[in-house]
Amino acid sequence: MAYEPQFYPGATSVAENRRKHMSGDVEKLREISDDDLTTVLGHRAPGTDYPSTHPPLAEMGEPECSIREIVEPTPGAKAGDRIRYVQFVDSMYNAPATPYFRSYNASINFRGVDPGTLSGRQVVEARERDMEELAKFQIETEMTCPALSSLRGATVHGHSLRLQEDGVMFDMLERTVLENGYIVAVKDQVGRPIDKKVNMGKPMSEEEAAKRTTIYRVDNVPYRSDSEVIEWVHRVFEQRTKYGFQPL
Repeated sequence: MAYEPQFYPGATSVAENRRKHMSGDVEKLREISDDDLTTVLGHRAPGTDYPSTHPPLAEMGEPECSIREIVEPTPGAKAGDRIRYVQFVDSMYNAPATPYFRSYNASINFRGVDPGTLSGRQVVEARERDMEELAKFQIETEMTCPALSSLRGATVHGHSLRLQEDGVMFDMLERTVLENGYIVAVKDQVGRPIDKKVNMGKPMSEEEAAKRTTIYRVDNVPYRSDSEVIEWVHRVFEQRTKYGFQPL
């Protein structure tokens, strides 16, 4: 019988959404072109080659290594790409993703990535073209609402503040704005003005965001309503504490 990973317990919509993010089985809601993605990331000019830090692996003439023979390098590693990052910020008001579940999605479904999880932001470092593959996946799917999630490589603060009057997450650098029902990027992820506006897609309605979120909230899906998750968390804490003392 084929092995089926057990990603997360729980019977609520929040638990189901967390399983979807971890498994990578998420719905694609929008499209962003490669040039538009490059523009909002801000690491290089759209249409230019990927800068490299070393020659392609095929030209390196490295010594024999059994691990190197077993592990297939990622496209970025093969080409010698430099390391670059993407950093997401998600609102606490029913944003689809959270820092931890963006990291789970990255580490489970992508290779050669280095996810970092903080209280209000999530960063992934990887070879540049590998990082762009992940960024495109998370931006285009239900993991992201362009009004409740954004790319912020600097000055990330605002995810925990109330939403603006137009329903968009506060951003001190105003990298994105609401225009004609769409979220439009006018600056890259570190706040530098860009030559052309990038359409990031339509915001989710309040109802859709509440349905797709991975956040437990007392005004949506309370944590206390998911008894299976509570039991699982208590079991993890108990075993970590008990066996930290090595009782056997």
